[in-house]
Amino acid sequence: MINAHEIGTIIGSTAVDSDGDKLGRIGEVYLDDETGRPEWATVNTGLFGTKETFVPLAEAETQGGRVRFPYAKAKVKDAPRVDADGHLSPQEEQELYRYYGLGTSGTTTGQGMTTGTAGQAMTTGTTTQTTTGTTGRDRDGDGVYDDVRGAVGHDTSGPTTDNAMTRSEEHLNVGTQRVEAGRARLRKYVVTENVTQTVPVSHEEVRVEREPITDANYGNAMDGPAISEEEHEVVLHAERPVVQKEAVPVERVRLDTQTVTEQQQVSEQVRKEQIEVDGDTATRGIDGRS
Repeated sequence: MINAHEIGTIIGSTAVDSDGDKLGRIGEVYLDDETGRPEWATVNTGLFGTKETFVPLAEAETQGGRVRFPYAKAKVKDAPRVDADGHLSPQEEQELYRYYGLGTSGTTTGQGMTTGTAGQAMTTGTTTQTTTGTTGRDRDGDGVYDDVRGAVGHDTSGPTTDNAMTRSEEHLNVGTQRVEAGRARLRKYVVTENVTQTVPVSHEEVRVEREPITDANYGNAMDGPAISEEEHEVVLHAERPVVQKEAVPVERVRLDTQTVTEQQQVSEQVRKEQIEVDGDTATRGIDGRS
């Protein structure tokens, strides 16, 4: 049998029948008015879990995070329809006992049963105490489960944890990574080109000079026969261009790197959660807008 300390673990867990087939998710746990002992659980059955069916916890067992009931799936689905409004009347309780073939609870008085989930009233005798925490552990025996005090309402997608829903989103963290982008090298090769320069050159030309016979040159003039044939030769000189090639160093060339910074856009998809409020009454939105 499920005890009071296990209530917090079974709410929101999966219920299975005697053959291990899934019945649905446990939504609420109803406690005995006198003893506070868990007596009934509501299981969300039907299409998309839209129907809540009461199942007794007297012979239920927890197995691997699931709650196993000793009834066939068809038996549970055909149980009498009772509104899960936070309290079972004596008449509704008796009808359920008869359907499941159980005797009346030995500790139940005519005041019926109440739910032990968030926001409902837990009745003990004739005193009603309203709890605002979800089902958890009653460590101090005051009738209020103190694991999750302060929570308003309860989770419908699993066990109630606290009074708020966490909204998360992905942030884009962009950095840089140094990678090899290419290589540059120096290569020396030989090309041939024509170079034209103007060089001044000189040469000798023959010029005939005549001078009259004077006392100064008379002796030279009379040297030799009076009448004869002679030849006189003069060597002429000229300059010509002379080309010599010489390899001389003209400069030193090396490779160096410099860092250039530019702007580059990065585009990536990020996910974020949005929270909205569903309800039939006017409600202020999560972001403060009505």
